[in-house]
Amino acid sequence: MTIVNGYEQSDREEKLNIINLTELEAKAKAIIPQGGFGYIRGGSEDEWTLRENSNAFEHAQIVPRSLTDMENPSTETNVFGLNLKTPIMMAPTAAQGLAHAQGEKDTAKGVAAVGGLMAQSTYSSTSIADTAAAGNGAPQFFQLYMSKDWDFNEHLLDEAKKAGVKGIILTVDATIDGYREEDMRNNFQFPIPMANLSEYSDGDGKGKGIAEIYASAAQKISGKDVERIASYTDLPVIVKGIESPDDAMLAIGSGAQGIYVSNHGGRQLNGGPASFDVLPAVAKAVNHRVPIIFDSGVRRGSHVFKALASGADLVAMGRPVIYGLALGGALGVQSVFETLNDELKIDMQLAGTQTIEDVKRAQLLHIHY
Repeated sequence: MTIVNGYEQSDREEKLNIINLTELEAKAKAIIPQGGFGYIRGGSEDEWTLRENSNAFEHAQIVPRSLTDMENPSTETNVFGLNLKTPIMMAPTAAQGLAHAQGEKDTAKGVAAVGGLMAQSTYSSTSIADTAAAGNGAPQFFQLYMSKDWDFNEHLLDEAKKAGVKGIILTVDATIDGYREEDMRNNFQFPIPMANLSEYSDGDGKGKGIAEIYASAAQKISGKDVERIASYTDLPVIVKGIESPDDAMLAIGSGAQGIYVSNHGGRQLNGGPASFDVLPAVAKAVNHRVPIIFDSGVRRGSHVFKALASGADLVAMGRPVIYGLALGGALGVQSVFETLNDELKIDMQLAGTQTIEDVKRAQLLHIHY
């Protein structure tokens, strides 16, 4: 263990023997301090939407195919002009130092080892430059929580460009924090500085609650902000937090080059729909004009398969990766991705889909209860 400001961080570095990703939660709870674990795991209010995110995958079923004359399916794909070995990517997840002393640096190493795409958060424990360097040239996106202070926004975007990121993810569903009861029960405050905040000012995030952190975030976000960021960076802007076809159209009309379907892992608007349930409608509206990233509730290879078959081009994970990080560092992260990739390959073989493009054309049965 490494201790920072009285907070115990894991420093494990080992491959994990994973049966399934769901089991990682209890194992991680045993080593992550209560406040940090509650922040990572928790959702908003009574967590109905958080639970529905995974349950919703049961609303669709994969049709098995047998006489397809295929073997050894490939998970390689090309999205946003990036050649990736897997369609599974790392969701932008804040404060990974709560799980491990190396934080986002180890996550970047683990994602790079599997040929995936890493997205790092504004509220990372390590700086944009350090996280990018840890990836050793592997592709990364930077996620922006837009601040009321445009000088700060431009500082972050400048740092991201210098670090060589390939795209900007603009999160638009967190203009205010959700009602997170787990953090309230734990009286949780961030014990570890957020590197991107401390680099810019004395407000490093340490000793603050999530509500205080979000207080500086912009509450008013419109298509003009998408245009402004795209113009400033000359990088693709992917708008994250889309659950409405109307918002998808507004984003694309403002120059967004990617749509990210997500309900923030059930951490924002409780009582809203599971992300998987809105994905087909958003994908129909987007109609392949730009790539779609999807997250929220992904725990199995079959979840990845169903999301791809419902219109996603990339499928992102957050919590399971952070649990793997706590339990095994970079090698633990690698183990999480390898496990899910192995499950996906089994599903691809049994569904008669040789490539990720075949998966996107696969038939699902939609069940209405």
